[in-house]
Amino acid sequence: MANLKSLAKDTVIYGMTGMVGRFLNYLLVPLYTAKISASSGGYGIITNIYAYTALIIIILTFGMETTFFRFANKDGENPKAVLSTSFISVTAVSAIFVLLVLLSLPWLAPAMGYGAHPSYIWVMAVVVALDAVQSILYAYLRYQHKPLKFATLKFSFIILNIGLNLVYFLLLPWLYEKYPAAIGTIYDPNVGVGYAFYLNLVCTGLVTLLFWKEIKSIEFKLDRPLLKRMLEYTWPLLVLGVVGILNQTADKILYPFIDDSANGRAQLGIYGAACKIAMIMAIITNAFRWAYEPFVFGKSRDKDNREAYAAAMKYFLIFTLLAFLMVVAWIDVLKYLIGRDYWEGLKVVPIVMAAEIMMGVYFNLSFWYKLVDKTIWGAWFSLIGCVVLVAINFLFVPHFGYMACAWGGFVGYGVAMVLCYIVGRKYYPIDYPLKEIGLYVGLTAVLYAASVLVDWGGSFENVTYRTLLLLVFVAVLVKKEHVMEKVIEFKRRRQ
Repeated sequence: MANLKSLAKDTVIYGMTGMVGRFLNYLLVPLYTAKISASSGGYGIITNIYAYTALIIIILTFGMETTFFRFANKDGENPKAVLSTSFISVTAVSAIFVLLVLLSLPWLAPAMGYGAHPSYIWVMAVVVALDAVQSILYAYLRYQHKPLKFATLKFSFIILNIGLNLVYFLLLPWLYEKYPAAIGTIYDPNVGVGYAFYLNLVCTGLVTLLFWKEIKSIEFKLDRPLLKRMLEYTWPLLVLGVVGILNQTADKILYPFIDDSANGRAQLGIYGAACKIAMIMAIITNAFRWAYEPFVFGKSRDKDNREAYAAAMKYFLIFTLLAFLMVVAWIDVLKYLIGRDYWEGLKVVPIVMAAEIMMGVYFNLSFWYKLVDKTIWGAWFSLIGCVVLVAINFLFVPHFGYMACAWGGFVGYGVAMVLCYIVGRKYYPIDYPLKEIGLYVGLTAVLYAASVLVDWGGSFENVTYRTLLLLVFVAVLVKKEHVMEKVIEFKRRRQ
């Protein structure tokens, strides 16, 4: 129980970091969608390039975050050597990547559709390389159980990035109209969407410098035998990570190739903007993951670990289902996070959120093959899910547009989740409380159906009605989990 309390404490800090940070980052969504029209396709460019970077960072880190936790907690391994070897290997791979991008830029940029703007490519290549290096340093902070410093550094990037974007997308354009000669020395309206990438580079570089204490503490010795053992463990994680992130980004990467028209880029922007609202699930999943990895590997030698994993799964599902219903209830308010000409994409939000829930369940299930060192299974599950997703995109995007992208992710994650559960029952059986989980899932499905099938004709009326449905879920949760009794008991112990 003490371990679950520690997990809850770290999850709250990491969760607040992710949730508040993502909320602050949402300020960029209304900013971009207000200043970049859907028809221009500018937000489609942002969606497309950031999809590439999400994939590339998985390749550059090649599973070393999880591998670092596994080996740092292994008997007989030196955590300092594990840190040094992880950091050196990721940094070296990232440096080589940047060099290759710079050398291949003359043909790479046109192939990606950015021949007129090759700087977009090399700037984001440097950004993602620095992010890869930072990932090991952030993992080190998590290993040391320093969530406050973790949060401080994350917020430093967010606040700096938002501040500069507000200056370059709001303040300077306004000043440029009044004083073009003076403001023109630091602002060029022709750069447009490019500022989103250039400012990211500035912020990422500055935050990297704030890790100087952690970098200074690294021994900078590459333990080759250790690296060999780590690579044997991590290469399936690389495959797992690549196909896993493709499940999230393949649609956004492939869309311009499937529909290379100007309208295709515009549709991608609408889809990408709508997905931002659904990313509340990604916030919760990532917060849980940041706290859950050190918890799982640190607890792997305890006798009661399986009971803890089962309980963690149940509570993860409860809170993600609650978040799902909250977004559905308040979608008429949340839609103002994006520009009006992007609202047509709101219909994908519930589908994408449901897909994210299944991805989170899959992540929780996936620890069985990491704990028994059979990570190859994860690669197979994710690969099968990715093939399903890509096939759905190629078959149905030409006919149904970005709706096919949303359903492709839903089906792909669902397949991977089911396969992981079935095989996990053989290698590392855990008695998950399926009846309780089924109750909450079924209740959510009923409440969701009731919320979308009844339209009261106005935003206020709909929000009120859906909030009442949300409170039904909360009431069942309070009664079923004996929340009030636990609160009273907690207060009694505090006294």
